[in-house]
Amino acid sequence: MNPDILHYLNLFLGFGAILLQIVSVLALLMLVFRVQNIFLGFLKRYFLLLSFIVVLLATSFSLFYGEVVNFIPCYLCWYQRIFMFPLVFLYGIALWYKDEAIARYTFPIIVVGMLFALYQNFFYYFRESSSLPCDASGVSCYQRLISEFGGYISLPMLSLTIFFTALVLVLINRFYKPEII
Repeated sequence: MNPDILHYLNLFLGFGAILLQIVSVLALLMLVFRVQNIFLGFLKRYFLLLSFIVVLLATSFSLFYGEVVNFIPCYLCWYQRIFMFPLVFLYGIALWYKDEAIARYTFPIIVVGMLFALYQNFFYYFRESSSLPCDASGVSCYQRLISEFGGYISLPMLSLTIFFTALVLVLINRFYKPEII
């Protein structure tokens, strides 16, 4: 693949991830502090569609990087994929049937996937590469295949962003109660 195209794709994904992080943190803060507004109402109303789009894009880009760009996923990335990929089907079916009860089933999947992402990010950004639990014969979990915005955006950070966004959407769906005036 053309390195320039890949660089611009990485920048696009990095910008999107930072935007998702900001929006997700703001939404979570509004939920925690019980702020009533149209934004949280929108996220609650379109929970299934937004969740489906988020996990579909994450899965699509994960497969693109793995199959087209030939970035072989590391040990920890595979575990995160195990928890991300089924969410596409679960949210797709739930969207088709308009079943918001799916949140109770996807919540534990998202939390476990996010724990793997947190674990990998901790080692990726704050520890030495020798302390990562990677198989010596496989791809290193420390390998920096994507490094944008001063090294802040990486594949582990993209994964963490998606799991965090999916978690915030589930929490808003479950706990946001708009006031009826």
